[in-house]
Amino acid sequence: MTMPAPPPEGTRLQLIEAGLHLFGHQGFAAASTRAIAARAGTNIASIAYHFGGKDGLREACAAEFVRRMQTVLMSAEAAPPTSPDEAAVELRQVLRTMAGYLLAGPEANDMAAFMLRELGDGGPTVATIYERLVEPAHRRLCALWAVATGAEADSPAVRLRLFSLLGQVVYFRIGAPIVTRRMGWRSMGPDEVAEIVAVLLDNLDAALDAARKGA
Repeated sequence: MTMPAPPPEGTRLQLIEAGLHLFGHQGFAAASTRAIAARAGTNIASIAYHFGGKDGLREACAAEFVRRMQTVLMSAEAAPPTSPDEAAVELRQVLRTMAGYLLAGPEANDMAAFMLRELGDGGPTVATIYERLVEPAHRRLCALWAVATGAEADSPAVRLRLFSLLGQVVYFRIGAPIVTRRMGWRSMGPDEVAEIVAVLLDNLDAALDAARKGA
């Protein structure tokens, strides 16, 4: 995976933050440039100045989504593992880091909303997100799984297994209102996130154990 790009700053960052929120919660078509500029605390002309227009801002939001997620994944990345145990440890760290960011990070709600809205709309940013983030990150995790279990990294079973493990984290993000209600939690704070992460890691360990026994 390539290193994340430098983060945006100043008015550019404020507009991207506003775009992530409004595109995610209202949709690209419904989010007006006036509302975006107002949320960013700037004028409408600044959108054209920095991004060439609303479409350019959408692409910049996708690029920032990729950059932030790359930063999260890179923070858990170490030298390539040389043993099954090292690969398992790195998989656990990736899962723990992703869950901590997506469930407890202050910007996670807008990030998740933007991603889900873009996927649902089938917008032009889906290819950017897939090619720059999803595919390389997924390939890396499949490679870790292969070292940890002895399975073929690019086999359909391994690819689906990693999607299922990552999907659990995504569910706890988008299903937070349901989870907290059913669990009797007032919110999803640090203690609650720690409980979720413990379950996710148990699921990972069980899946690794089953895969090793079946290898």
